[in-house]
Amino acid sequence: MKRTIHLLLSLTALALITFGCSNKKEHMENELRTFIARWEQTIEPLQKEAYTAYWNASISGKDEDYAVSEQLQLKLNSIFTNKEDFALLKKIRESGSVSDTLLKRQLEVLYNQYLGNQIDTSLLAKRIKMEVEIEKKYSNFRAEVNGKKLTDNDVEEILKTSTNSAELQAAWEGHKKIGELVSADIIALVKTRNEIAKELGFSNYHAMSLELSEQNPDDISKLFDELDDLTRDAFAGLKDEIDTYLAARLSISKDQLMPWHYQNRFFQEAPAIYSVDLDKYYKNQSIEKLTSDYYTSIGLDISDMLANSDLYEKPGKNQHAYCIDIDNAGDVRILCNIKPNYNWMNTMLHEFGHGVYDKYIDRNLPFSLRNPAHTFTTEAIAMMFGRMGSNPQWMRDMGLIDSVEQAAITTESNRILRLEQLTFSRWAQVMYRFEKSLYENPGQDLNALWWDLVEKYQLIKRPAGRNLPDWASKIHIATSPCYYHNYLLGELLASQLNHYISTRIIGAENVMNQSFFGNKETGHFLTEKVFMPGARFYWNDMIEKATGEKLTARYYAEQFVN
Repeated sequence: MKRTIHLLLSLTALALITFGCSNKKEHMENELRTFIARWEQTIEPLQKEAYTAYWNASISGKDEDYAVSEQLQLKLNSIFTNKEDFALLKKIRESGSVSDTLLKRQLEVLYNQYLGNQIDTSLLAKRIKMEVEIEKKYSNFRAEVNGKKLTDNDVEEILKTSTNSAELQAAWEGHKKIGELVSADIIALVKTRNEIAKELGFSNYHAMSLELSEQNPDDISKLFDELDDLTRDAFAGLKDEIDTYLAARLSISKDQLMPWHYQNRFFQEAPAIYSVDLDKYYKNQSIEKLTSDYYTSIGLDISDMLANSDLYEKPGKNQHAYCIDIDNAGDVRILCNIKPNYNWMNTMLHEFGHGVYDKYIDRNLPFSLRNPAHTFTTEAIAMMFGRMGSNPQWMRDMGLIDSVEQAAITTESNRILRLEQLTFSRWAQVMYRFEKSLYENPGQDLNALWWDLVEKYQLIKRPAGRNLPDWASKIHIATSPCYYHNYLLGELLASQLNHYISTRIIGAENVMNQSFFGNKETGHFLTEKVFMPGARFYWNDMIEKATGEKLTARYYAEQFVN
């Protein structure tokens, strides 16, 4: 009898404990749902207003438009500085009571967003004001050479086509003048960003940026070391080819080659050393129509995005290119400055790759998850499509060349793509390592650091006696901080997706020259497996669900190194 009573009491206690746990879990989940509903009502209209203002400022370059953008950006970011909201999210997170997978994922995403902004609003306002002022300087800067103002497109054209070393040097140095105008501002901004990071318990802003975007800084460094080892020898061989070609073209010796001889401002793109002139295939073409026709052929409609975009040069307009999802509800826009050449064909395919990712995210997902799984996963899509611009099969499919021309240029075109990839990979090493070191010690000799890295990874020698902030002429360092490594991760995933689509969907043995043109199953696969999940899954889980493997450098190495 006593044993029976004891057993009943034990069962009753267990039931009470279970009920208590269940009750706590239900309470925490309901509290989180209530918070999210309130947060969404605030964030959705404000994001739309702030992103629209940023878009307008990018188009006009006007001080008053940048002022509006700055105010709204501060207001938007201020939402995430709310300490009571963060305390609630932290309490719920630390309770471990949320088991609903979709709710749990929202909690993780929101917690990281709030954590990165748990700073004094005056410090946040200071950072945003500095960022806006710097971006304004970049937007309005035009290189001045021999009394003539040049756009970035103009500078690139000179660097690409001229064989006059004096003219090349003047254009290159003219562009680098922006570095002198913004370098002190960038260093001050870096120190402010570090102040924010340290206030939040991180060693510096670079480490904080990676960790809050669900990347382990040590893992990223190891991956870059691995890629350095993989690409070093292959690039050195290609670099010798480049130098041999350029020296002959410019009628100088190889040891006289300087940074302005490599056909673009940073040697981040491959010089045209092979016999295929890709620009000629696009010279009289509508880059806009080619982009639209291609995406339509694989079942991805971009007509609405084209209607909302701004694609051609204007005075004061941001000279670069970007994609923006204004409202997480379908208003996706592209900014470009199109010219009928290969570079802008690549860029349009790239930016609309971002665009289709944003457009086809499942709109039934909660607002906080209506974003790509990670910033580098959207880069991967953009890069995979951007590669098409130099793909002879793609050019034939798009009616730019016939089968005879395709056969004539395929080998050289593949060499161009390999050269582009390895050239960019080495450039990405410079950017990643420079930014990492910049945030670790912004007081060091940054001019020397920059050229030390350029010499080591790109094998380009610094101009004798030059001690100027050339690093600051790269806009990403100021306006897209601690981001550049994602471009290289994107290239790895682009090769992984290309391999999967080519072998598993198209059934091809050769993955090098697949265009996917007309294959709507490709668009369906990307929509269902990559785009629609948005940020519902941790990025590596999404990749594994889509391709059967987590992110690997294997397919990039097979495609471009081995």
